[in-house]
Amino acid sequence: MPKINLTQRFCDKPTPPPAGKRRIEHCDTTLPGLYLEVRDTSLVGTYYQRYKNAAGKTAHVKIGRASDISLKAARARAQQLRTDIQSGSDPQADTRQRKAVPTWNAFFTHSYLPHAKQKKRTWKNDADMHRLRLGPRFGATPINRISRQEVQQFHNELRESGIAPATADHHLKLLRHALNLAVDWGLLQANPAARVKQFNVFNEVERYLSEVELRRLLAVLKSHENRPVSCAVLWLLCTGSRVGEMLAAEWPDIDRGNRVWVVHATNSKSKKLRSIPLNDVALGVLDELQTLPRYQPDGRLFIGKRGPLGTINKVWYGIRDAAGLENFTLHCLRHSHASLLVNSGHSLYEVQRVLGHSDPKVTMRYSHLSQESLQGAANSAGDRIKAAMAE
Repeated sequence: MPKINLTQRFCDKPTPPPAGKRRIEHCDTTLPGLYLEVRDTSLVGTYYQRYKNAAGKTAHVKIGRASDISLKAARARAQQLRTDIQSGSDPQADTRQRKAVPTWNAFFTHSYLPHAKQKKRTWKNDADMHRLRLGPRFGATPINRISRQEVQQFHNELRESGIAPATADHHLKLLRHALNLAVDWGLLQANPAARVKQFNVFNEVERYLSEVELRRLLAVLKSHENRPVSCAVLWLLCTGSRVGEMLAAEWPDIDRGNRVWVVHATNSKSKKLRSIPLNDVALGVLDELQTLPRYQPDGRLFIGKRGPLGTINKVWYGIRDAAGLENFTLHCLRHSHASLLVNSGHSLYEVQRVLGHSDPKVTMRYSHLSQESLQGAANSAGDRIKAAMAE
Protein backbone atom coordinates (compact mmCIF):
# COMPACT_ATOMS: atom_id res chain seq x y z
CA MET A 1 0.00 0.00 0.00
CA PRO A 2 2.26 2.80 -1.18
CA LYS A 3 1.51 6.23 0.23
CA ILE A 4 1.41 9.10 -2.21
CA ASN A 5 0.12 12.63 -2.46
CA LEU A 6 -2.58 11.88 -5.00
CA THR A 7 -2.84 14.29 -7.91
CA GLN A 8 -5.40 14.48 -10.66
CA ARG A 9 -2.71 13.68 -13.23
CA PHE A 10 -1.68 10.55 -11.36
CA CYS A 11 -5.31 9.43 -10.88
CA ASP A 12 -5.94 9.80 -14.61
CA LYS A 13 -2.98 7.45 -15.37
CA PRO A 14 -2.23 5.54 -12.17
CA THR A 15 0.60 3.08 -11.65
CA PRO A 16 -0.66 -0.47 -12.31
CA PRO A 17 -0.17 -3.36 -9.84
CA PRO A 18 3.28 -4.92 -9.80
CA ALA A 19 3.81 -8.17 -11.66
CA GLY A 20 2.03 -11.07 -10.00
CA LYS A 21 -0.35 -8.78 -8.02
CA ARG A 22 -4.02 -8.41 -8.85
CA ARG A 23 -4.48 -5.02 -7.22
CA ILE A 24 -2.70 -2.12 -5.59
CA GLU A 25 -3.86 0.64 -3.22
CA HIS A 26 -2.37 4.13 -3.63
CA CYS A 27 -3.04 5.79 -0.26
CA ASP A 28 -3.52 9.55 -0.16
CA THR A 29 -1.27 11.40 2.25
CA THR A 30 -3.45 14.51 2.14
CA LEU A 31 -6.62 12.87 3.49
CA PRO A 32 -6.19 9.84 5.78
CA GLY A 33 -8.19 6.80 4.72
CA LEU A 34 -8.66 7.85 1.11
CA TYR A 35 -7.03 5.57 -1.46
CA LEU A 36 -7.14 4.80 -5.16
CA GLU A 37 -7.44 1.12 -5.96
CA VAL A 38 -6.11 -0.10 -9.32
CA ARG A 39 -6.65 -3.65 -10.57
CA ASP A 40 -4.74 -5.57 -13.16
CA THR A 41 -7.88 -5.94 -15.26
CA SER A 42 -8.29 -2.19 -15.76
CA LEU A 43 -6.09 0.89 -15.78
CA VAL A 44 -8.97 2.99 -14.38
CA GLY A 45 -8.74 3.36 -10.61
CA THR A 46 -11.56 3.51 -8.05
CA TYR A 47 -11.63 5.79 -4.98
CA TYR A 48 -12.36 4.24 -1.56
CA GLN A 49 -12.45 5.50 2.00
CA ARG A 50 -11.06 3.23 4.71
CA TYR A 51 -12.38 3.55 8.27
CA LYS A 52 -12.98 1.71 11.55
CA ASN A 53 -16.56 0.71 12.26
CA ALA A 54 -18.27 0.56 15.65
CA ALA A 55 -16.88 -2.93 16.25
CA GLY A 56 -13.32 -1.67 15.68
CA LYS A 57 -12.95 -3.54 12.41
CA THR A 58 -11.55 -2.05 9.24
CA ALA A 59 -14.24 -1.31 6.64
CA HIS A 60 -14.25 0.27 3.21
CA VAL A 61 -16.80 2.38 1.39
CA LYS A 62 -16.67 2.94 -2.36
CA ILE A 63 -16.69 6.57 -3.52
CA GLY A 64 -16.52 6.19 -7.30
CA ARG A 65 -14.42 5.43 -10.36
CA ALA A 66 -11.69 7.91 -11.28
CA SER A 67 -13.17 8.15 -14.77
CA ASP A 68 -16.49 9.36 -13.30
CA ILE A 69 -15.41 11.58 -10.43
CA SER A 70 -12.52 14.03 -9.99
CA LEU A 71 -9.95 13.81 -7.23
CA LYS A 72 -11.28 17.05 -5.74
CA ALA A 73 -14.81 15.64 -5.58
CA ALA A 74 -13.53 12.34 -4.19
CA ARG A 75 -11.71 14.17 -1.38
CA ALA A 76 -14.83 16.20 -0.61
CA ARG A 77 -16.92 13.04 -0.42
CA ALA A 78 -14.27 11.31 1.70
CA GLN A 79 -14.21 14.24 4.13
CA GLN A 80 -18.02 14.10 4.44
CA LEU A 81 -17.81 10.37 5.13
CA ARG A 82 -15.21 11.00 7.86
CA THR A 83 -17.53 13.54 9.45
CA ASP A 84 -20.49 11.15 9.30
CA ILE A 85 -18.43 8.32 10.76
CA GLN A 86 -17.26 10.50 13.66
CA SER A 87 -20.96 11.26 14.30
CA GLY A 88 -21.71 7.55 14.65
CA SER A 89 -22.80 6.65 11.12
CA ASP A 90 -21.60 3.48 9.42
CA PRO A 91 -21.64 3.92 5.61
CA GLN A 92 -21.20 0.22 4.96
CA ALA A 93 -24.10 -0.70 7.24
CA ASP A 94 -26.24 1.97 5.58
CA THR A 95 -25.41 0.48 2.18
CA ARG A 96 -26.34 -3.01 3.38
CA GLN A 97 -29.63 -1.67 4.72
CA ARG A 98 -30.45 -0.01 1.40
CA LYS A 99 -29.69 -3.22 -0.46
CA ALA A 100 -31.94 -5.12 1.98
CA VAL A 101 -35.01 -3.06 1.00
CA PRO A 102 -37.20 -5.38 -1.11
CA THR A 103 -38.55 -4.59 -4.53
CA TRP A 104 -42.30 -4.16 -4.92
CA ASN A 105 -42.57 -7.67 -6.38
CA ALA A 106 -40.66 -9.24 -3.51
CA PHE A 107 -42.51 -7.24 -0.87
CA PHE A 108 -45.95 -7.96 -2.33
CA THR A 109 -45.29 -11.67 -2.85
CA HIS A 110 -43.44 -12.54 0.34
CA SER A 111 -44.74 -9.99 2.85
CA TYR A 112 -48.01 -8.36 1.85
CA LEU A 113 -49.88 -11.25 0.22
CA PRO A 114 -49.39 -13.78 3.07
CA HIS A 115 -50.66 -11.10 5.46
CA ALA A 116 -53.64 -10.24 3.21
CA LYS A 117 -54.66 -13.89 2.93
CA GLN A 118 -55.18 -13.93 6.70
CA LYS A 119 -56.90 -10.54 6.93
CA LYS A 120 -58.83 -9.89 3.70
CA ARG A 121 -61.54 -11.92 2.02
CA THR A 122 -60.79 -10.05 -1.20
CA TRP A 123 -57.07 -10.88 -1.31
CA LYS A 124 -57.52 -12.52 -4.72
CA ASN A 125 -58.58 -9.16 -6.11
CA ASP A 126 -55.36 -7.69 -4.72
CA ALA A 127 -53.36 -10.45 -6.37
CA ASP A 128 -55.05 -9.73 -9.71
CA MET A 129 -54.35 -5.98 -9.51
CA HIS A 130 -50.72 -6.73 -8.73
CA ARG A 131 -50.38 -9.24 -11.55
CA LEU A 132 -52.08 -7.10 -14.19
CA ARG A 133 -50.88 -3.56 -13.41
CA LEU A 134 -48.98 -2.89 -10.19
CA GLY A 135 -46.36 -5.58 -10.77
CA PRO A 136 -45.55 -4.58 -14.36
CA ARG A 137 -45.23 -0.93 -13.29
CA PHE A 138 -43.41 -1.10 -9.93
CA GLY A 139 -42.25 -4.73 -9.74
CA ALA A 140 -38.48 -4.23 -10.06
CA THR A 141 -38.42 -0.97 -8.05
CA PRO A 142 -37.27 -1.10 -4.40
CA ILE A 143 -40.20 0.13 -2.33
CA ASN A 144 -38.12 2.98 -0.88
CA ARG A 145 -37.52 4.31 -4.39
CA ILE A 146 -41.20 4.52 -5.37
CA SER A 147 -41.90 8.24 -5.50
CA ARG A 148 -45.12 10.15 -4.95
CA GLN A 149 -44.84 11.52 -8.49
CA GLU A 150 -44.65 7.99 -9.92
CA VAL A 151 -47.70 6.93 -7.93
CA GLN A 152 -49.65 9.99 -9.09
CA GLN A 153 -48.63 9.38 -12.70
CA PHE A 154 -49.61 5.71 -12.48
CA HIS A 155 -53.01 6.65 -11.03
CA ASN A 156 -53.66 9.19 -13.80
CA GLU A 157 -52.52 6.81 -16.54
CA LEU A 158 -54.96 4.14 -15.36
CA ARG A 159 -57.86 6.50 -15.89
CA GLU A 160 -56.50 7.76 -19.22
CA SER A 161 -56.27 4.16 -20.43
CA GLY A 162 -60.05 3.85 -20.15
CA ILE A 163 -60.24 2.12 -16.77
CA ALA A 164 -63.14 3.28 -14.61
CA PRO A 165 -62.19 5.90 -11.99
CA ALA A 166 -63.33 3.60 -9.19
CA THR A 167 -61.08 0.81 -10.50
CA ALA A 168 -58.14 3.22 -10.68
CA ASP A 169 -58.88 4.19 -7.08
CA HIS A 170 -58.85 0.52 -6.04
CA HIS A 171 -55.28 0.21 -7.39
CA LEU A 172 -54.24 3.35 -5.51
CA LYS A 173 -55.84 2.13 -2.28
CA LEU A 174 -54.05 -1.22 -2.55
CA LEU A 175 -50.70 0.48 -3.14
CA ARG A 176 -51.31 2.87 -0.24
CA HIS A 177 -52.42 0.12 2.14
CA ALA A 178 -49.49 -2.15 1.26
CA LEU A 179 -46.92 0.61 1.70
CA ASN A 180 -48.53 1.64 4.99
CA LEU A 181 -47.83 -1.89 6.20
CA ALA A 182 -44.24 -1.55 4.96
CA VAL A 183 -43.91 1.56 7.15
CA ASP A 184 -45.44 -0.28 10.12
CA TRP A 185 -43.02 -3.17 9.61
CA GLY A 186 -39.99 -0.89 9.50
CA LEU A 187 -39.18 -1.46 5.83
CA LEU A 188 -40.02 2.09 4.76
CA GLN A 189 -39.65 5.52 6.33
CA ALA A 190 -42.66 7.19 4.68
CA ASN A 191 -45.49 6.18 2.35
CA PRO A 192 -45.21 7.89 -1.07
CA ALA A 193 -48.85 7.11 -1.84
CA ALA A 194 -50.21 8.64 1.36
CA ARG A 195 -51.13 12.05 -0.07
CA VAL A 196 -52.17 11.02 -3.57
CA LYS A 197 -55.88 11.78 -3.84
CA GLN A 198 -58.48 9.38 -5.19
CA PHE A 199 -60.80 10.34 -8.02
CA ASN A 200 -63.84 9.42 -5.89
CA VAL A 201 -66.10 9.43 -8.94
CA PHE A 202 -69.35 7.62 -8.29
CA ASN A 203 -69.84 5.43 -11.35
CA GLU A 204 -72.13 2.70 -10.11
CA VAL A 205 -75.17 2.27 -12.33
CA GLU A 206 -78.38 2.44 -10.32
CA ARG A 207 -80.81 0.31 -12.26
CA TYR A 208 -84.24 -0.44 -10.83
CA LEU A 209 -87.01 -2.73 -11.95
CA SER A 210 -90.09 -1.02 -13.27
CA GLU A 211 -93.48 -2.55 -12.52
CA VAL A 212 -93.58 -4.14 -15.97
CA GLU A 213 -90.03 -5.48 -15.67
CA LEU A 214 -90.75 -6.84 -12.20
CA ARG A 215 -93.75 -8.80 -13.51
CA ARG A 216 -91.72 -10.18 -16.43
CA LEU A 217 -88.88 -11.28 -14.15
CA LEU A 218 -91.22 -12.97 -11.68
CA ALA A 219 -92.94 -14.82 -14.53
CA VAL A 220 -89.60 -16.18 -15.77
CA LEU A 221 -88.49 -17.16 -12.26
CA LYS A 222 -91.77 -18.99 -11.66
CA SER A 223 -91.39 -21.23 -14.71
CA HIS A 224 -87.59 -21.53 -15.07
CA GLU A 225 -86.28 -25.10 -14.95
CA ASN A 226 -83.28 -24.32 -12.75
CA ARG A 227 -85.10 -24.05 -9.46
CA PRO A 228 -82.10 -23.49 -7.12
CA VAL A 229 -80.91 -20.48 -9.14
CA SER A 230 -84.46 -19.17 -9.60
CA CYS A 231 -84.92 -19.32 -5.84
CA ALA A 232 -81.57 -17.60 -5.35
CA VAL A 233 -82.53 -14.71 -7.65
CA LEU A 234 -85.88 -14.27 -5.93
CA TRP A 235 -84.11 -14.35 -2.55
CA LEU A 236 -81.82 -11.52 -3.63
CA LEU A 237 -84.78 -9.46 -4.76
CA CYS A 238 -86.91 -9.98 -1.66
CA THR A 239 -84.12 -9.59 0.93
CA GLY A 240 -81.85 -7.00 -0.69
CA SER A 241 -78.84 -9.12 0.28
CA ARG A 242 -75.51 -9.25 -1.49
CA VAL A 243 -74.70 -12.17 -3.78
CA GLY A 244 -71.87 -13.37 -1.52
CA GLU A 245 -74.14 -13.30 1.53
CA MET A 246 -76.78 -15.30 -0.33
CA LEU A 247 -74.35 -17.96 -1.54
CA ALA A 248 -72.92 -18.43 1.98
CA ALA A 249 -76.34 -18.66 3.71
CA GLU A 250 -76.98 -21.85 5.70
CA TRP A 251 -80.13 -23.28 7.24
CA PRO A 252 -78.91 -22.81 10.85
CA ASP A 253 -78.74 -19.07 10.05
CA ILE A 254 -82.52 -18.96 9.54
CA ASP A 255 -84.79 -18.15 12.47
CA ARG A 256 -88.26 -18.80 11.06
CA GLY A 257 -89.95 -18.12 14.35
CA ASN A 258 -88.70 -14.53 14.39
CA ARG A 259 -88.61 -14.30 10.58
CA VAL A 260 -84.92 -13.39 10.59
CA TRP A 261 -81.86 -14.42 8.59
CA VAL A 262 -78.58 -13.96 10.49
CA VAL A 263 -75.63 -12.95 8.29
CA HIS A 264 -72.39 -13.74 10.11
CA ALA A 265 -69.51 -11.27 10.23
CA THR A 266 -67.36 -13.60 8.12
CA ASN A 267 -69.88 -13.33 5.29
CA SER A 268 -70.80 -9.66 5.69
CA LYS A 269 -69.04 -6.91 3.72
CA SER A 270 -68.99 -4.72 6.83
CA LYS A 271 -67.47 -7.63 8.81
CA LYS A 272 -70.25 -7.20 11.35
CA LEU A 273 -73.02 -9.55 12.37
CA ARG A 274 -76.38 -8.37 11.05
CA SER A 275 -79.92 -9.65 10.78
CA ILE A 276 -82.14 -9.40 7.71
CA PRO A 277 -85.90 -9.53 8.23
CA LEU A 278 -87.70 -12.11 6.11
CA ASN A 279 -90.95 -11.23 4.36
CA ASP A 280 -93.60 -13.69 3.16
CA VAL A 281 -91.93 -14.06 -0.24
CA ALA A 282 -88.62 -15.00 1.40
CA LEU A 283 -90.40 -17.56 3.58
CA GLY A 284 -91.98 -18.96 0.43
CA VAL A 285 -88.52 -19.36 -1.08
CA LEU A 286 -87.45 -21.31 2.00
CA ASP A 287 -90.48 -23.56 1.63
CA GLU A 288 -89.55 -24.40 -1.96
CA LEU A 289 -85.89 -24.97 -1.13
CA GLN A 290 -86.93 -27.60 1.42
CA THR A 291 -88.72 -29.55 -1.32
CA LEU A 292 -85.70 -29.72 -3.65
CA PRO A 293 -83.84 -33.05 -3.98
CA ARG A 294 -80.54 -31.88 -2.47
CA TYR A 295 -81.96 -30.08 0.56
CA GLN A 296 -79.67 -30.45 3.58
CA PRO A 297 -81.13 -29.15 6.87
CA ASP A 298 -77.67 -28.38 8.25
CA GLY A 299 -76.08 -27.18 5.02
CA ARG A 300 -76.28 -24.34 2.52
CA LEU A 301 -79.62 -22.94 1.41
CA PHE A 302 -78.81 -22.89 -2.27
CA ILE A 303 -77.51 -26.18 -3.66
CA GLY A 304 -77.20 -27.08 -7.32
CA LYS A 305 -76.54 -30.37 -9.11
CA ARG A 306 -72.85 -30.27 -8.22
CA GLY A 307 -73.21 -29.07 -4.64
CA PRO A 308 -73.51 -25.62 -3.02
CA LEU A 309 -73.83 -22.86 -5.60
CA GLY A 310 -70.56 -20.99 -6.14
CA THR A 311 -71.81 -18.67 -8.86
CA ILE A 312 -75.11 -18.14 -10.65
CA ASN A 313 -74.02 -15.68 -13.34
CA LYS A 314 -74.37 -18.02 -16.33
CA VAL A 315 -77.93 -19.07 -15.46
CA TRP A 316 -78.78 -15.49 -14.47
CA TYR A 317 -77.83 -14.18 -17.91
CA GLY A 318 -80.36 -16.58 -19.43
CA ILE A 319 -83.06 -15.52 -16.95
CA ARG A 320 -82.27 -11.86 -17.57
CA ASP A 321 -82.49 -12.22 -21.33
CA ALA A 322 -85.74 -14.16 -21.10
CA ALA A 323 -87.21 -11.35 -18.98
CA GLY A 324 -85.92 -8.65 -21.36
CA LEU A 325 -83.74 -6.98 -18.73
CA GLU A 326 -80.90 -5.48 -20.72
CA ASN A 327 -77.76 -4.50 -18.72
CA PHE A 328 -79.40 -5.63 -15.47
CA THR A 329 -76.92 -7.16 -13.01
CA LEU A 330 -77.50 -9.31 -9.97
CA HIS A 331 -76.47 -6.36 -7.80
CA CYS A 332 -79.27 -4.34 -9.38
CA LEU A 333 -81.68 -6.65 -7.54
CA ARG A 334 -80.35 -5.10 -4.32
CA HIS A 335 -81.02 -1.62 -5.71
CA SER A 336 -84.51 -2.70 -6.72
CA HIS A 337 -85.23 -3.99 -3.21
CA ALA A 338 -84.17 -0.62 -1.83
CA SER A 339 -86.38 1.23 -4.31
CA LEU A 340 -89.36 -0.92 -3.31
CA LEU A 341 -88.79 -0.02 0.34
CA VAL A 342 -88.41 3.72 -0.32
CA ASN A 343 -91.38 3.92 -2.67
CA SER A 344 -93.48 2.15 -0.05
CA GLY A 345 -92.80 5.02 2.33
CA HIS A 346 -89.97 3.60 4.44
CA SER A 347 -87.26 5.96 5.66
CA LEU A 348 -83.67 5.96 4.49
CA TYR A 349 -82.66 4.89 7.99
CA GLU A 350 -84.81 1.78 7.64
CA VAL A 351 -83.28 1.11 4.22
CA GLN A 352 -79.82 1.50 5.69
CA ARG A 353 -80.56 -1.06 8.40
CA VAL A 354 -82.11 -3.58 6.00
CA LEU A 355 -79.28 -3.33 3.46
CA GLY A 356 -76.58 -3.33 6.13
CA HIS A 357 -74.85 -0.11 5.08
CA SER A 358 -72.26 0.87 7.68
CA ASP A 359 -72.14 4.42 6.29
CA PRO A 360 -75.45 6.32 5.85
CA LYS A 361 -73.85 8.23 2.96
CA VAL A 362 -74.10 5.07 0.87
CA THR A 363 -77.84 4.90 1.49
CA MET A 364 -78.23 8.53 0.40
CA ARG A 365 -78.04 7.37 -3.24
CA TYR A 366 -81.70 6.46 -2.83
CA SER A 367 -82.68 9.90 -1.52
CA HIS A 368 -84.06 10.97 -4.90
CA LEU A 369 -86.54 8.07 -4.70
CA SER A 370 -87.59 9.35 -1.29
CA GLN A 371 -88.12 12.81 -2.76
CA GLU A 372 -90.32 11.34 -5.49
CA SER A 373 -92.41 9.58 -2.86
CA LEU A 374 -92.71 12.80 -0.84
CA GLN A 375 -93.62 14.71 -3.99
CA GLY A 376 -96.41 12.24 -4.59
CA ALA A 377 -97.69 12.83 -1.06
CA ALA A 378 -97.47 16.60 -1.57
CA ASN A 379 -99.38 16.31 -4.84
CA SER A 380 -102.10 14.33 -3.10
CA ALA A 381 -102.49 17.08 -0.52
CA GLY A 382 -102.58 19.66 -3.31
CA ASP A 383 -105.30 17.76 -5.12
CA ARG A 384 -107.43 17.71 -1.96
CA ILE A 385 -106.98 21.44 -1.50
CA LYS A 386 -107.88 22.19 -5.12
CA ALA A 387 -110.97 20.03 -4.82
CA ALA A 388 -112.02 21.88 -1.70
CA MET A 389 -111.43 25.23 -3.41
CA ALA A 390 -113.68 24.23 -6.27
CA GLU A 391 -116.60 23.51 -4.02
